Amino acid sequence: MKRSRIVKALVVATALPLLYLAEIAPDAPLGLTLVAETHAVVGAPLTPLSVAGVARRSTVRAASATSANTAANTSATSQQQAATAQQQQATAEQQAATAQQQAATAQQQQAAAARPAGAPAVGTVVNALPAGCVPQTQDGVEYQNCGGVYYRAAFQGNNLVYVVQ
Repeated sequence: MKRSRIVKALVVATALPLLYLAEIAPDAPLGLTLVAETHAVVGAPLTPLSVAGVARRSTVRAASATSANTAANTSATSQQQAATAQQQQATAEQQAATAQQQAATAQQQQAAAARPAGAPAVGTVVNALPAGCVPQTQDGVEYQNCGGVYYRAAFQGNNLVYVVQ
C-alpha cells in the first residue's frame, strides 16, 4: 500500500508540470503540444536580422580582427627585429675575426722584417743548427735563437731536424 502511494505521488509530480507547459494544438498528434510556436521580432536588438544586431556583431568582428592584425603585426615586427639583431651580431663576429687575422698578419710581417737578411724562410727544415745558438723557452716550448732566427726541434721520421719559426 505504501508503494502504490509513492508511485501515485511520482506520477502526479511529473504530470502537473507537463500539463502546465502543454498547449492545445488541433494539428498536433494528440491535440497537445509541449512547446509553443515562437516568433522572432525583427528589429529587436538581439535578433539575427535586426540592424542593431548586425551593427553589434560587425563591431565585435572588426574589433577582434583589428586586435588579431595588431598581434600578428607585433609578432612579425619582433621576429624581424630579432633576425636583424642576429645578423648584426654575425657581422660583428666576422669583423672581429677579420681584425684578428689582420693582427696576426702584421705580427708575421714584423717578425719577417726583424729577421736578419739572408735568413731561411719560416717552415724551412734544416738538419743542423748554425753556430752560436742560444736556447730560449717561450710558452713552455723550447726554441733555439740563432742570431735572431728561431728554430724548434722536431722529428722527421727517426731523424732530429730543426724547423724555422
